[in-house]
Amino acid sequence: MSDSEHKMIEILRIINEHDKVVGSKKIAKELQYRGFNLGERAVRYHLKILDERGFTERKGNSGRIITNLGEEELNKGLIYDHVDFIFSKSEEMIYYSFFDFNTNDGNVITCSSNFNHQEGLLETIKKGFQSGLAISPYVNYQKEKVRNEELIKINTVCATTINGVLLSNGITSRPLYSGLLEVEDYIPKQFTQLISFKNTSISPLEAFSTNKMTSVGDVLEFGTGTIPAVFNMLPINSKEKTLNILEKLKKVGIGGVLNIGEDSEDALGIPVNEGMFGMSIIGGVTPICLIYEEGYDVNIKLKEEIYRYKDLNLITNPKETILKQGKCNINNKVQFILSKAWNLFEKVDFDVETYNGNLITNISIIKKEDLDNSIDIMYNTYKNLSEYISPYYKVVDNVGDSNEIGIATICSLSLDGILINNGILSTPKYGGLLEIKSNPQFIELIAYSGSSLDPHVIYIFKDLTTVSKNKEGNKKLLSSVKEIPVVAREDTKNLLSTINGIGIPVYKIGKPRELVYNTKIDAYNFAIVTGSGLNTIAAIKEENIDVKVKAVESLEKLSNMETLK
Repeated sequence: MSDSEHKMIEILRIINEHDKVVGSKKIAKELQYRGFNLGERAVRYHLKILDERGFTERKGNSGRIITNLGEEELNKGLIYDHVDFIFSKSEEMIYYSFFDFNTNDGNVITCSSNFNHQEGLLETIKKGFQSGLAISPYVNYQKEKVRNEELIKINTVCATTINGVLLSNGITSRPLYSGLLEVEDYIPKQFTQLISFKNTSISPLEAFSTNKMTSVGDVLEFGTGTIPAVFNMLPINSKEKTLNILEKLKKVGIGGVLNIGEDSEDALGIPVNEGMFGMSIIGGVTPICLIYEEGYDVNIKLKEEIYRYKDLNLITNPKETILKQGKCNINNKVQFILSKAWNLFEKVDFDVETYNGNLITNISIIKKEDLDNSIDIMYNTYKNLSEYISPYYKVVDNVGDSNEIGIATICSLSLDGILINNGILSTPKYGGLLEIKSNPQFIELIAYSGSSLDPHVIYIFKDLTTVSKNKEGNKKLLSSVKEIPVVAREDTKNLLSTINGIGIPVYKIGKPRELVYNTKIDAYNFAIVTGSGLNTIAAIKEENIDVKVKAVESLEKLSNMETLK
C-alpha cells in the first residue's frame, strides 16, 4: 500500500472516531499527533479522493462524515497497521483519561454499544448493572437515528479506565489479555480463553462477545457461567497503593475488580512474572452481553470514547455485586494455542515421499441428524472453491453426546509440523480472514502467539466468513500465515511442490520483506499463506447448522481420511 493510501486510511480512521462532522483543520491537527506531516490543503486533496471513491460524504462547509462504504474500507485496509492499532489505541486512551477519585471528577474511558430500539432490552441490560456485573452503573444512554434506523446507543465505563487512574497515580498497570472467565458458585474460578491485546485486528473482548461464548445470564440466575474479563499485570511494590486507590474508586461508583493475586502467583489460571501480581477486571460490556446471549444484534466498540464522569447518568441503583471473593481449585492453567501446536508438531511424522504418517486434525461436532446435510455442504463448497479448500475429512465417533458425531479435517498447522520435521523452522504467525477478489487481502488477523483459541474458531462464531456456495459477494476464507527464515526459501518451495496433494492449499509463497496480502512479516523472513481445514466447517455453520469446533485437536493418517472429490 502506497504512502498516499496509508494517509487516506488514517484520515478515514480519524473521521470514524468522531460522531459528528469533522473538518480538514481538525483532521490535519490529529494527523500531526499521529506522525503525519499534512497541512490542511493536502488533507482537502485526500478528502476529495475519498469523496470520489464514496468513502466520505461532504456536509456543507463543516466537513465530512464516513459512509458505510468508508467504514467497510477502513475495516479492510492496511490490516498490518490495524493489528498494531488496537494495542496502541488502548495506550492512547489510558494516557488521555484522567479521573480524580478525590473530587469525583475527570475523564473515563467508555465502550460504545449500539442496537436497534426494542421494548424490554434496556430492562434486560439493567439486570447486569443491578447485580454488580459492571465497572460502573453510570452510563451515557441515548436514542439516535442513524441512516433511517432508530438505535439505542449506550456508553459503559471500560476496564481500561482503572489503568488510566493507576497510571495518573504513578502505577504501571499493563492490560495483557482479554478473555472468558469461568464463574462457579458466584466465585471467579479461572480464565478459559484468552487473546493478547497485541497483534490482533479485533479487540479481544469484541472477539469473545458472542451469544455462543459468554453466559452472563447463567451467572445471574445460577451463579455459574462465563463472563468477559481483562487481565492486567502490575509491579508487586505498587500493590498496597493499588489496593488503596481501588477502594477509593469503589466509593465513587467505579469497581469491577474480580481478583487480585499475590507476588508471582498464578492468577485465575494465568502465569505471573516474578515481582509482579495479577489483577482481573470484569469487561465493561458485560451487561450488554445479556442481550447478545438472547440473539439480538449488537455493535460493540471497546475503548471507543472518553466521557466526563459527571456527564454520565445512573442507569439503575446497583446492589452489592453477586460475585464473591474466594479461592477456587484451578484445574488447569490456560493453554495457549501455540504451545499446544508446538507439542503436536513433534508428533507429526508424515513422510513426504510415501505420504504415510500422522497429520494434525481439527474435530468439529454436529448432531448426527445433520451429518448427511453437512457432508453435502462440504462437497458443494469444495466443488465451488477447489483451489482454496481441502478435500479431506473423516467422520469420527465418540466425540460428544450419544446424538453427536465429529468431522475431522486437516489442520493447516500440519504444514508447519512437516516443515519442522524436515529441518525448516516454520512459525505460525496469524490466523486470518482472507477476502478473495482480484487483489486478495486480509481483512482480519489474530496472532497465534498470545491466544488460547485458534483464531479461525473466533471468525466462525463471529459469523465473519462467507465460504458457502450460497453466500453472495466476495468469498471470505479462513487462512493461516506462516513465517519462515529467508535462507530456507528455496528448500521450502521444493518441499511444498512434493506435498501439494495432502490437502493443505498453499495460496501464496511470499518474497523477503513482501507485504503478502497486505500482511507484514518480520525482516529476514518470508510468508506462506495457506487455506484452513476449517473452511468447510465454516460453510456448514453459515448454513445454520449448529457446530462445535475444536481446532488443533488430534492426529490422523491421511490414508484413513475420505475426500470430497
